[in-house]
Amino acid sequence: MLGTIVNTAAIIVGTLVGTLLHRGVREQYKLALYNGLGLASLAIGLNATIQNLPKSQYPVLFIVSIALGGIVGTALDIDGWFRKLVGRKAPLQTSPEGEASADDDSSPSGEVRRGGSLADGLSTAILLYCIGPLSMLGPVISALKGHHTFLYTNATLDLISSTVFATTYGFGMVLAAPVLFCWQGLFYGVARLSSAAVSDALMSELLIVGGLLITASGLSLLQLKDCKTLNLLPSLLVPVAWFLLKAMLNI
Repeated sequence: MLGTIVNTAAIIVGTLVGTLLHRGVREQYKLALYNGLGLASLAIGLNATIQNLPKSQYPVLFIVSIALGGIVGTALDIDGWFRKLVGRKAPLQTSPEGEASADDDSSPSGEVRRGGSLADGLSTAILLYCIGPLSMLGPVISALKGHHTFLYTNATLDLISSTVFATTYGFGMVLAAPVLFCWQGLFYGVARLSSAAVSDALMSELLIVGGLLITASGLSLLQLKDCKTLNLLPSLLVPVAWFLLKAMLNI
């Protein structure tokens, strides 16, 4: 678990640094960082999906996963529940007069931009931190071989990302740290109990679906489309349920 502990600590440190820099970073630069994260999310998400699609043994499983997961998530209103739980706004930028706004702001170019909430930041950050080859394969390799290189690399990336997120959304972004710890701890524990439980085939399906979720977050960050990504989270459970059913029926 050493790699996971380091990764979690990196997010906490990055959040602290970003929070301290919050007032020292001009709002147009925060907006630039915000847009940069959106583009990075698109690149990371699409890369994960495209790289793993050829490895899929069930080419339509990710479509079924997104469809069923979206229906379940919408019925449970995960997005609405999460926003109520967080319950506060974080300003994205200020108006030319210097007045902060949590809803609609005018950029220096006169373009109207919508402010971001802490819920938006957390949902995107959690997906970026948790869904990816380094964050998912890292704990498995750590458990089976005792190598922490993947997780140390992931910690470096998360340190930078958490700093950028915190300059926009504030210290509340630290809530992503325990989520990452539990997520990686789950993979670590399952791998320790049974290396066969986390197969390459299952990992590929999870990375395909996870890549699409990260892409959806990128679209939201860039304000191109609000996909309500949190409502799609149950999609990650569909491949797991399929592989469990497959194992029980010995298909």
